[in-house]
Amino acid sequence: SIPESLTARLLNVVALDVHSNQLKFLPNSIGCLSKLKILNVSSNLLRTLPKTIENCKSLEELNANFNQLSVLPDTIGFELINLKKLSVNANKLGFLPQSISHLTSLRVLDVRLNCLRCLPEDMENLINLEVLNVSQNFQCLENLPYSLGLLVSLVELDVSYNKITSLPDSIGCLKKLQKLCVEGNPLVSPPMEVFEQSLQAVKEYLSEKMKAGQSPPKKQSWVGKLVKCGTFNGKIGGRPRGEREGFIMISEYRSIEGLASPRYMGLLSPRRLFSPRKYLTK
Repeated sequence: SIPESLTARLLNVVALDVHSNQLKFLPNSIGCLSKLKILNVSSNLLRTLPKTIENCKSLEELNANFNQLSVLPDTIGFELINLKKLSVNANKLGFLPQSISHLTSLRVLDVRLNCLRCLPEDMENLINLEVLNVSQNFQCLENLPYSLGLLVSLVELDVSYNKITSLPDSIGCLKKLQKLCVEGNPLVSPPMEVFEQSLQAVKEYLSEKMKAGQSPPKKQSWVGKLVKCGTFNGKIGGRPRGEREGFIMISEYRSIEGLASPRYMGLLSPRRLFSPRKYLTK
């Protein structure tokens, strides 16, 4: 444990690293660290984060990977307005608080290896988000919010090893997207032959589907928002033919049922999870 009285005196601390201990909780006095920019509490036994962490207004990077977190503070997104990187992978999160969508400075959101069943519907305020990793939520995550198409700064999107059957049409509007990882999902739309072509082919397929009005009625209202923010104008393209169009990660494109069997347990080893992967280019 960390004594409350100790943290309360660290008023000028900018970076606090207490990773790889056996901490079961953080002191409430952590909220006194108004100058704190980097907090690393990864590889502990934390089940919750103190609500007072919202008082760390200067916080730019929060690493709480490899804990036992089942929830995040409900209003965390309303207060940590300077947060640029939120990494909470390898926990037990079933959902993210709606307030996450208010982290307008956020650039990296890493929530892989959790039990997420859904993402917040209204993510359009994450205008600076460049990297979104929701991979390896396995049998829990079945759908992605349509608002992904409004993440105007998104460069990398990893949704691999989930239970997603269809990508939102709005992904076709992500003009800056350069990397899309989808393997390990039972995807039907777009079909496999489109993924085998290029990322640009995927964008065009989804864009055409949107223009054809094949989206569910409840999602049609998003089209106006996409047009308003400039991500959708009825066509995708405009790049010179010689310019790189990005790439898609589609290796081992299959269902992952039975992944917990001995045959596949090697997939979850730290060496496998964090080793370089192969990608298919255009």
